[in-house]
Parts: sequence; C-alpha cells; structure tokens
Amino acid sequence: MKKLFLTIILLSGVTSCMMTKTPVGAYLETPGKEVTFDKGKQFWLFWGIVPVGRTQVNTPSNGNCQVTTKIRLTDFIISGLTGGVVTCTSIKVEVKEQ
Repeated sequence: MKKLFLTIILLSGVTSCMMTKTPVGAYLETPGKEVTFDKGKQFWLFWGIVPVGRTQVNTPSNGNCQVTTKIRLTDFIISGLTGGVVTCTSIKVEVKEQ
C-alpha cells in the first residue's frame, strides 16, 4: 500500500512540473470567471523531435486568453507505454466570462 501511495505522489509530481501558462492580451487584467474556450492535443514522434501535424486550437476574437500547455497523466502514460517514441501534450485555451 505504501508503494502505491508513493508511486501516485511521484507520478503526480512529474506531470505537474511540466506546465506552461501564457497569458495573451489583457487576460490578467480582465475580471471574471475562468472558462475553457477550446482544448487540443499535440502529438510528437521520437521523444518530441518530430511533430505529427500542427494542432489548431481556437482563440477568442478579442485575443484575451490564457494558453496552458501541459503534460497530463494520460500523456505521461502514452509516452511510457511507447518508450517515448510517441509523446503528446495537452493544450487548453481559457477565457474570462463576464
């Protein structure tokens, strides 16, 4: 039981440190509740060297959004099962609802 608990903590620690949040426009100054605008996944081959296509995620027309790119647990599992040959990252675009 202790090994399972330790494994879960280690896996969650590995995935949480690989995240980038990029605010665009006046997103930080805009008041309101954060809402997911669009989501997508970017796949890569050979340990992240060669992209498989380019993922297009929608952004709001006013340009005020926050783009979050991270490696989730499912992305980590895909990479682990393929030995890193296929990897993926999750992309989420958030806007503030007024």
